[in-house]
Amino acid sequence: MAVIDRVELCMVDLVPEIRRTDAIQSFESQETPIVRLTDADGAVGTGYSYTIGQGGTAVVSLLRETLLPRLPGCEAEDIERLWRELLFSTHATAVGAITSLALAAIDTALWDLRCRRAGLPLHRLLGGAKASVPCYTTEGGWLHIDTDELVADAVAAKAKGFGGSKIKIGRPRLAEDRARLAAVREAVGDGHEIMVDANQAFGRAEATRRARVLETLDIAWFEEPMPADDVLEHARLAASTSVPIAVGESLYSVSQFKDYLVSGGASIVQVDVARIGGITPWMKVAHLAEAFNVPVCPHFLMELHVSLVCAIPNAPWLEHIPQLGSLVGEGLRIEDGHAWPSEAPGLGIDWDRRAIDAARVDGLTWETSRGGA
Repeated sequence: MAVIDRVELCMVDLVPEIRRTDAIQSFESQETPIVRLTDADGAVGTGYSYTIGQGGTAVVSLLRETLLPRLPGCEAEDIERLWRELLFSTHATAVGAITSLALAAIDTALWDLRCRRAGLPLHRLLGGAKASVPCYTTEGGWLHIDTDELVADAVAAKAKGFGGSKIKIGRPRLAEDRARLAAVREAVGDGHEIMVDANQAFGRAEATRRARVLETLDIAWFEEPMPADDVLEHARLAASTSVPIAVGESLYSVSQFKDYLVSGGASIVQVDVARIGGITPWMKVAHLAEAFNVPVCPHFLMELHVSLVCAIPNAPWLEHIPQLGSLVGEGLRIEDGHAWPSEAPGLGIDWDRRAIDAARVDGLTWETSRGGA
């Protein structure tokens, strides 16, 4: 058994290595709450979540004031029970981003602890469906990047073995998006997938108009064309186009994914382990999608998602956007465009404790234990 003895919390503010822009925002920072759980035998599990831009302090506040004080003395192996009890302890703020992000930091720490105690890597403990997964890259496709740079990055990604490139769309005029995408398609040919992401920028009329252009360019998927909470409009759009519709990074519960799948509004599920509330609900969404014969292509967090997509059979892609480089020792292994999960026990993230301590935000460090110290 694994009674939780000590709980630690801090937050690190990660500045993106390159400029990242899309149709609605610019990524100025990645506020990253980190939770460490130590059990009575001295085993340690580390978990985390993130925000793009602001909001990290709100997640830390919920963790510190409400959720983490409940953990000392609890059995760490009771992950499902703890997840549900913590969710309902904050019922007034659920379902929503802040609660889900806070739950994810705890849930991922619990799974890391379970894996380390079992001596197994996460991808094997959860199923071990495959040894590696193909990658597509997003880092060279941001909205501010000019066409020549888009083309150069896609060509370079293809040469490295990456199977696809994601291009952000949402320029003021449709002709601009068309020209950018057409230039990339001409350069990479038919042997390289092109994904597009509108980041919820359009209404259905404009999304339908853009989808007609995407059909002519053999686009792999049209991601978040409209506000993510509008399931009905996504279902109508999906019924009107041959381009697969991808949603999920802005959904925060299993039930929201259920509604998309039942309605036919999602051809590709992009469930984000932090925004859904952790590994526990992520796996439920993945299996639900499998029942509908829908692939899972998760959003962001490649360092953690690599283990999850290799645990399930219906995950054909991993999104390549580095996040944790400055906080880890050995990074994600990528060979010929394929990502390989770590075989070390745990989540597969080689945390550098000194780097975390050096980068943590002042005033947002907290800890407690069974003795209350």
